[in-house]
Amino acid sequence: MNIKTLAQLFSFRDVRNAILGLLVVFGGLGLAGFTLWAHQTGDTRLAGFAAAASLGFVLLILIFVIPPLARSASAEASQMNLPFEFTIGGAVILGLIVIVGFSAWNTGNNLLFLVLSFLTASLVVGFFIGNFCLKKLDVKMRFPETIFVAEPTPILVSLHNRKRIFPTFSVIAEMRGNDREKSILFDEIKKIVPEKWAEKLTRPPIINHTLDYFVHIPRRDSVENKVEHIFPRRGRFIIKNFELSTKFPFGFFRHRRRLSAQETEIIIFPRLAPIDDEATDLPLEVGKFVTQKKGLGQDLLLLRDYQPLDDLRSVDWKATARAQRLIVREFSAEDDKRMTVVFDTRLPQETKEKKLTLRERIEAEQKGEKLSPISEHFEKGVGITASLLANFTEEQADIRLIINDESGEFGIGKKHFYECLKRLALVEPNFDEAAEFSAETIEEIFTERENSYTFLVTGKREQELPGEIVQRAKVVYF
Repeated sequence: MNIKTLAQLFSFRDVRNAILGLLVVFGGLGLAGFTLWAHQTGDTRLAGFAAAASLGFVLLILIFVIPPLARSASAEASQMNLPFEFTIGGAVILGLIVIVGFSAWNTGNNLLFLVLSFLTASLVVGFFIGNFCLKKLDVKMRFPETIFVAEPTPILVSLHNRKRIFPTFSVIAEMRGNDREKSILFDEIKKIVPEKWAEKLTRPPIINHTLDYFVHIPRRDSVENKVEHIFPRRGRFIIKNFELSTKFPFGFFRHRRRLSAQETEIIIFPRLAPIDDEATDLPLEVGKFVTQKKGLGQDLLLLRDYQPLDDLRSVDWKATARAQRLIVREFSAEDDKRMTVVFDTRLPQETKEKKLTLRERIEAEQKGEKLSPISEHFEKGVGITASLLANFTEEQADIRLIINDESGEFGIGKKHFYECLKRLALVEPNFDEAAEFSAETIEEIFTERENSYTFLVTGKREQELPGEIVQRAKVVYF
C-alpha cells in the first residue's frame, strides 16, 4: 500500500476537524463528569464554574461538530429512498406543537389544548393526504434522438393516475440517474483501499433532473405535458428511476415516491462552436475524387445489358450494333469530397492547472462542479471538431473522425454524423505529457492523401506538433 497516495485521501482540514472535534467532545464529557463530582462533594461554587464551562463546550459542539455531521447526513439521506422529509413549515409547526403542548400541560388552559389539537390534527391529516396523493401513479417520458448540450430539448412527460375515486394534486416529476456506471477514480482508489471501500468513496453521484410540475391529474386519467429541458454538460446520462414528490396539502412534508424505470442511456452531443470561414474555405478540387458507384456524372463506369425500366436515353447504339442486343451505359457519380478530421485530445503544458490531490478530485466529481478554465478550453476544441463535421456533412462530403489513435470509418449523411458526435460526446482530455501520435496513426491519416483532405484540431502549439502533420494537414488551433 502506498502511504503517500493513501494520505491524499485525507486533507489537513479533515485531520484538524477530527482532532478538534474529539477534543471538544471529550472535553465536554470530562467537564460534565467533573461537575457531577464537585456537586457530590458539596463544592457548589466549583460545580457552578464547571457547569458553565461544560455549557461552553456544548456550544462549541453545536457550532463546529453538529453542522458537518448534519451536512453528511443530509447528503446520505438524499441518496436513500426515504418516503418523506420535513419542510421548514413542518419544522415550525412541530416546534409550535411542542411549545403549545408544554404550555397546555403546565397551565391546564382548555384554549391551549384546543389549539394543540388543531395543530396536531393538521399535521396528521397533511401527512396522510400527501402520502395518499402519490399512490398509483405512473410516469412515461419520451425524448428526441438527438440532444445537444445547452440547447432546449423537447421532452414529453406523461403522468397517469390509476386511482378510481380520488384525483391527484401538485406533483413534481423528476428523473434520476448518473453520468457513469463507475467512477473514473475507482481503479486508482482500489489500489490503496479494499474494493468495497473504493466503491463507497467513489460512488458516482445521483443527478436529479426536474421534468415538470403537474397541478391536477384527474382520477383514472392521464396528463401529458411537453417541456423543454437543458442539459448543462455533454456526455452520457443513465436514467435509473423516476421520483415523484409533493408538498400537498399544507407543505409540512415533502412526500417522495420512486418508480423504477427501464435503464436507458441518453447521449448529450457537444455544442457546435463557431469556426472561421478560412478553415472551411478550400480550393474546389481539394478532397474530391471520382467514386466507383453509379451516378449522373460524365465519367463512364461500365457497359451492361438492357434491363426493364432502364432509360432508353442511356442505350449505347454502337455497342448495341456490335453485340446484337441492347447495351446501356452507366456513369459514375459526380465527384465526391472526402474529409478527415483528427481531434487531438492532448493539452499544452501551460494550460494545465495545478495537480489536485486524490481527495480533491473525489470531491470535485461528487459535487459536479462547474467547468474549470481548462475544461472550457477543451470543450471549445470539441465544439470546433463537431462544427467541422457538421459543415462537411451539409456539403454531402464523405467524412471520417479520428480521435488520437482511435480511427473511424468514412461515411456520409446524418446517421454517420451523429455516430461521430456520439464519440465526441464521450471524449476526455489527455494529460499525459509523453503521449504522441503513433507512426501507424500518422500513416493511416495520410494513406489516402490523394482522395482525402485532413483537418487537425489541436490545443498544442505548432512547435509541439510533428512537422509532417503541420505540412500535410490544415491545423485548427483552440
